[in-house]
Amino acid sequence: MQKIENLRRVTVVRYITPLREGGSLPALAAADDGYNYVLKFKGSGQGVRSLIAELIGGEIARYLGFKVPELVFADLGEGFGRSEGDEEIQDLLKWSAGLNLALNYLSGAINYDPAVMKVDALTASKVVWLDALLKNIDRTYRNTNMLMWNKELWLIDHGSTLYFHHSWKNWETNARSPFPYIKDHVLLPSASKLDEANEAFKSLLTPKVIDQVVDLIPDEWLDWEGYEESPEEKRTIYKEFLKIRLQQADHFTKEAKDAR
Repeated sequence: MQKIENLRRVTVVRYITPLREGGSLPALAAADDGYNYVLKFKGSGQGVRSLIAELIGGEIARYLGFKVPELVFADLGEGFGRSEGDEEIQDLLKWSAGLNLALNYLSGAINYDPAVMKVDALTASKVVWLDALLKNIDRTYRNTNMLMWNKELWLIDHGSTLYFHHSWKNWETNARSPFPYIKDHVLLPSASKLDEANEAFKSLLTPKVIDQVVDLIPDEWLDWEGYEESPEEKRTIYKEFLKIRLQQADHFTKEAKDAR
């Protein structure tokens, strides 16, 4: 079990190269602490809500004991990247001035390949449970969003979780609704211990922990044009959504078992 702690804050000092695997055009970048990071931009097509999903998903996963690269808040200065030759990247950097999110870069890590890399049944079940809780639509054979590093499984890229917030309507209904996409989960065939995972995580993930994770979201990421709710009111909705999902744990566990 991990303690929920505030994220460190770094300043981006160098844009190294784009990472074109994802639709949000993340990049490898260097920060003023001497480390390299995978930088996720608030000015990407998926917007700041993908950063919120990344933050919530990553920190809940870390609390539950998964290996997750360290997440940090990353400041991007005004005018950063003006010398960048690619106009698309230059625009992305311009629109992302301010606070972004970055993951510690795991040098030498390789993408998880289900054809050659095996995960034990309990670990597979725990990952499936986590993704059912968060309604993660993006941990499939096509895009596993997992890495192998130092012979250990690491979870990355939770930006496609909590997709209810892209419409922000009927969030309570969405929280209680089934999650049919779990049938496409890359680890579902190996997840034969879903009941064990459910019992372990239901006792570990408490409403207080959910509150602590959601409280990490910066106010500036919750100031959305065209929405009435204050940042604190939006935080409350995220908290309630996740608490309802937690209450639905027995249901989404059965749904995953049925999908197997």
